[in-house]
Amino acid sequence: MIIFLGSFFISCKQETTTKIDKLPYYNTSDFTPTWLSSEDELKKFHKIPNFKFTNQLGNEVTNTNFKGYIYVANFFFTTCPSICIKLTNNMHMLQDIYSKDEEIKLISHTVFPSYDTVEVLKEYGDLRDVNPKKWHLVTGEKEKIYKLAREAYFADEIYNETNDENGFIHTENLILVDKDGHIRGVYKGTLPEEIKRIERHIEILKKES
Repeated sequence: MIIFLGSFFISCKQETTTKIDKLPYYNTSDFTPTWLSSEDELKKFHKIPNFKFTNQLGNEVTNTNFKGYIYVANFFFTTCPSICIKLTNNMHMLQDIYSKDEEIKLISHTVFPSYDTVEVLKEYGDLRDVNPKKWHLVTGEKEKIYKLAREAYFADEIYNETNDENGFIHTENLILVDKDGHIRGVYKGTLPEEIKRIERHIEILKKES
């Protein structure tokens, strides 16, 4: 079985037979892995920038809420009838796995904020047993969400090809971010088996602390 990771493929068997004790860093939309060898390189490397949105409880959520935490991010919208359902189910798997682990957080950004108000996100979260202490469902200004998705998380594959700023973001990626805000992994979030890889990679990140 082949699993998608950014713009290249690796096999489950290859990863499980080869012991991985360090994760690469990512700073381009093609998700080419970069291996950093010094603190000076790391200081200059791509990080998720400052952001400010509102979660399902109506509370402000910023990047400072995630400083010092490992987290998984994705982009979705509540009325999506296809991949978002699978994404939400798999994010919920992570919520269950790390329900008692205070080092791990989750964040899902709506790409349809004109519809996905705080009230809509609250109802969506309640129906799907989302724990707001662990998992933020956030909304805000569309321009800011799309800018973050495209320029920070590299989450809009179509935009990378077309540069069409009016395009709708619809991505199945889950993005793993370390405690310092660096992207350390990208996964096909519609596949339950990818959750196992995220678990393994989170354990590697914990050992970096």
